[in-house]
Amino acid sequence: MKESRGDRIFTIVNYTFLSIILFIVLYPMIYIVSCSFSNPSAVTAGKVWLLPVDPTLIGYKTIFENKDIVTGYANTILYTVCGTILAVALTVLAAYPLSRKDYKLRNPIMLIFTFTMFFSGGLIPTYLLMSSLGLVNTRAVMIIPGALSVYNVIITRTFFQSTIPQELLEASQIDGCSDFVFFGKVVLPLSKAIISVIALFYAVGYWNSYFNALIYLHDRNKYPLQMILREILIQNRMDAEALSSGWMSVDDLAARQSLFELLKYSLIIVASVPVLCIYPFVQKYFVKGVMIGAIKG
Repeated sequence: MKESRGDRIFTIVNYTFLSIILFIVLYPMIYIVSCSFSNPSAVTAGKVWLLPVDPTLIGYKTIFENKDIVTGYANTILYTVCGTILAVALTVLAAYPLSRKDYKLRNPIMLIFTFTMFFSGGLIPTYLLMSSLGLVNTRAVMIIPGALSVYNVIITRTFFQSTIPQELLEASQIDGCSDFVFFGKVVLPLSKAIISVIALFYAVGYWNSYFNALIYLHDRNKYPLQMILREILIQNRMDAEALSSGWMSVDDLAARQSLFELLKYSLIIVASVPVLCIYPFVQKYFVKGVMIGAIKG
């Protein structure tokens, strides 16, 4: 079918607009990658625009030689893996009973869950609670407080309601199937989409979490990677204050600033790559799960 002149103009404008949007989205990522591979002095001088200048791996070499960074990276992986497994298990176990029409208390319990989305005890009562439970300055405090998201429970419950037919449950009950067997052998295999979605949500949340570490953790050997990155950013400002106070020379400050700038970009890449690698494997489940959970129910 031959395109009209208006269709060709629309196609050209559309592709041009999408190309501009693509460039706007990709350029910051390309810039960060280029800076992480560039010479420290070139990064500080602002010579990096698109491609690396005087390519070097000194930033990544420094990262993996730094004990704090390696420890923080290992802690972040531990918190993410354990936290995601626990959070997904709790979310699914909470959402499935609330999706059953024969569960009489599902509306009152759902009301209590929803109440927590709008009202909370605040930072100080929460800290006192963590302290009374003996969780302060423990690795568990990075996992347990964020182990259940009411928003994800609602999405998962809606998925169960719209995807698992009531007739399937009735048929299994006629065959003598218990609720536990039905949940394990029927519901879970049919719920790969929503489990992948909430697993990705939780994993990204745990991976980027730093506030709980800032409030509850005191030992550096328990810090996640995001806290180490935060310290590097703060160190840049402290070095500038050291120059103004006169106890650091200009040359020393320039060298430290160059290295910290390079480490900042290298750490961003190192911290982002694992999540970027996971997303392509769950993309098809992500789209399917979000659409079903958002439109139906």
